[in-house]
Amino acid sequence: MAEVTTVRVRAETKALLDDLKRTPRETYDDVVRRLAESAYDDEPMTPEEIEAMEEGIADLKAGRVRTLDEIMKESGDDTIIRTRKL
Repeated sequence: MAEVTTVRVRAETKALLDDLKRTPRETYDDVVRRLAESAYDDEPMTPEEIEAMEEGIADLKAGRVRTLDEIMKESGDDTIIRTRKL
């Protein structure tokens, strides 16, 4: 049998873990392991993706941005904007 340890969590944290269970029989160990494993990216970003992100950050810093409202108006679909602002 695998070594086991006790971890103390607040009631609110336990409730969050309960909500994250895929099935009522899933153990807390399974939930925590699934969450921990999902925190690691097994597909590192490509150089092209990194370059695209850096370009986007440079655009933001230079003020080269447009709002969603502006983009929707340019595309001729501002009905969503009018409805959203009601």
